[in-house]
Amino acid sequence: MNNPVRSISHIMALAVVLIATFTVQAKEFVVSYDGFYDRLKVVNKGDFQFAQVNFYITDIASNDECLIKTRRIITEREEFSLNYTEHAQLLLPFDKQLDTNKAVVVIEPQNENHDCQLKLQIEAREFNNSNLNKHQLYQLNDEFDELLSDLSGFFVSKLMSFLLPEQQGVVLTFAEPVTIADPAFDCQGAICHVSVTEQWEDDKTAFTVPVPLLKVTPWIAK
Repeated sequence: MNNPVRSISHIMALAVVLIATFTVQAKEFVVSYDGFYDRLKVVNKGDFQFAQVNFYITDIASNDECLIKTRRIITEREEFSLNYTEHAQLLLPFDKQLDTNKAVVVIEPQNENHDCQLKLQIEAREFNNSNLNKHQLYQLNDEFDELLSDLSGFFVSKLMSFLLPEQQGVVLTFAEPVTIADPAFDCQGAICHVSVTEQWEDDKTAFTVPVPLLKVTPWIAK
């Protein structure tokens, strides 16, 4: 028999969340805009300095980026261009009218052999090497935890909190392998898992790392 707690916890692990994918043709897939809007609304309602939700296109089998050939947002009467980055991140507008008009997002990948999916990633924005101190890592960890709870919804986060995935800290991804002399940091190559504690809230201890910080995500227990 399937373990419902394990199944729901796996689904709620929002570090990598598959939103929806519908194949239109061999070259395209389409997804409803309302799924984006609902999640962007959660971020906009919160008081987050660093935490945000990003959307990426990746290959199902390899998890590599699905480079984008064409992309657009379509309603019954209009069609709009959609901005994106070189890393296949969709830069979606937060637009209530698109939600009301039942808009859909249509993506055509460059590689026709890619079986692409859309995934949601909680990440930090405008968080770089100058932010690497215990106080700001504590703040970021707290924002990640709050955003994860908000995205999970009232029923799970308030009434069934035991079903939420366990957040253990943050994950720092650097441009090159690094070594940080602090027991809270477990660095393997360019990726460091950081255990953040309550004692860090008012601690301004800084970490000087010469290698550029590329990305920060929540550390979610599997």
